[in-house]
Amino acid sequence: MKKNGKGSPVPSGTPGSSGSFTEDEYYQIIEGVKRTYNQKIRPLEVTYNFEGFHSSPLTNSDIEAKPIVLLIGQYSTGKTTFIRYLLDKAYPGEHIGVEPTTDRFVAVMHGTEDRITPGNAAAVNQDLPFQGLNRFGQALLSRFQVSQTPSPVLENMTIIDTPGILAGDKQRIERGYDFTAVIEYFAQRADLILLMFDSHKLDISNEFKNAIHCLRGQEEKVRVVLNKSDMVSQQQLMRVYGAMMWSLGKVVQTPEVMRVYLSSFWVDKPPNSFEECRDLIEAESKDLLRDMKELRRNAAIRKINEIVKRARLARVHALIISHLKKEMPSMFGKKKKQEALLANLEQEFVKIQQRYHLPAGDFPNPEKFRQNLALYDMDKFKSLKEDLLDKADEALSQDLPRLMSRFPMMNPELEKSQRNPFEEFGQGSESDIPPSYWDFTSVDKTSYIPMFQGLHPREGRVNGGSVKPILMDSGLPNDILAQIWRLSDFDGDGYMDVDEFSIAMHLIKAVKNGAELPEKLPSTLLPPRKF
Repeated sequence: MKKNGKGSPVPSGTPGSSGSFTEDEYYQIIEGVKRTYNQKIRPLEVTYNFEGFHSSPLTNSDIEAKPIVLLIGQYSTGKTTFIRYLLDKAYPGEHIGVEPTTDRFVAVMHGTEDRITPGNAAAVNQDLPFQGLNRFGQALLSRFQVSQTPSPVLENMTIIDTPGILAGDKQRIERGYDFTAVIEYFAQRADLILLMFDSHKLDISNEFKNAIHCLRGQEEKVRVVLNKSDMVSQQQLMRVYGAMMWSLGKVVQTPEVMRVYLSSFWVDKPPNSFEECRDLIEAESKDLLRDMKELRRNAAIRKINEIVKRARLARVHALIISHLKKEMPSMFGKKKKQEALLANLEQEFVKIQQRYHLPAGDFPNPEKFRQNLALYDMDKFKSLKEDLLDKADEALSQDLPRLMSRFPMMNPELEKSQRNPFEEFGQGSESDIPPSYWDFTSVDKTSYIPMFQGLHPREGRVNGGSVKPILMDSGLPNDILAQIWRLSDFDGDGYMDVDEFSIAMHLIKAVKNGAELPEKLPSTLLPPRKF
């Protein structure tokens, strides 16, 4: 990420990134989100102590932050190994083992060099989105760190690795901080939440159960990963999958079925792994990685979605607090009335719901709200301020929808007949290219990047109509160009990213040097990336 004149990060626009906007467009939308939140939603939160019942106000760094992927699971389910697999390298402070190794929350972020920032320093850094962790105190901050490392994957997301969840009250009590509350804090800010299981650890401890319960309201972000699926046979895998769904069914009390990915992310695949379901596991793993890839395209949309959810919750919270204030007597019997309101909180929610015509789904959990409410004197709450409520309504009805309307359209899915601009001209030859051309490291990607950027890619890709004139400038026959397109557009979507474009130019250079084209692109010429 680069910094603009005001110190706010904007997408760097480096080739290969798949952001949906140019720097200026993205910056303008994020600035609009910050302005709307700070002027029309945050005042409502502060006035009615939203922080005391839900979460602390968002900072500019929170709104500017890259998409966050949160990993949750019991120890040795492969959370840290999954990060290692994505990055194709170790990150600072990483430790992998069969024992409970990750003993802290680790935010794995992009940086120009390998660096570890301790929790206390990270929580006061204005450029990092972790200032809200100060509310949990020293006990958590001493168990939190930011690990930065150069990585193309981390240019588009931040990954939060969490301590392996253990069974028993001893571990829960001795943490020194509220683990579930910290999970809830990160879940509210995350764009994707992965619940990690492995084929030999299907039990759900009390602490894991509480962590899953705190994800209510974030269901659209949650995915379940059954890792190490190749460590059991096909028959055992079917039984393991059923047992895991049965265990989850007792904890996740919703009729909707969670999306489950069967996967196996190894740094070094063990020799005793089963190969019976390898095709299924690889297909499922690709689906998960594709799900993560979509985060980069939808980053700004998700931010607006989270602000809308927060604004609706803050609006209902303000109505609850002002209603309770209004119900309190002006002089005598205040303590008795407060106790009565606490005892009958559900009925008070129904009154507010009927008076303001609000959906029941916008109201918080009564029991949890009651616990927080008992800590306050209701007589000191603020009365309803219509101007604050009107500003929040204006943000929901006008400002945020206006920002949504400024999003450019995504690249549409093309028909098969449209995916190769040279298709109509026939087929190419079926000879082999010399071995010296068959490695991606031999592709002179650096020299092709300016040419690709000159095509003004959207979401990091350009369509065939844009690329066609450049390829035709090579002077090669159309049937040869048609085959070059089929080889280099290896995902067959009719678009080219910078890697596919570079491969196409590389193949053109090969043909001009007298080489012949193969029927299929060798795997060694594919770019070394997970997405």
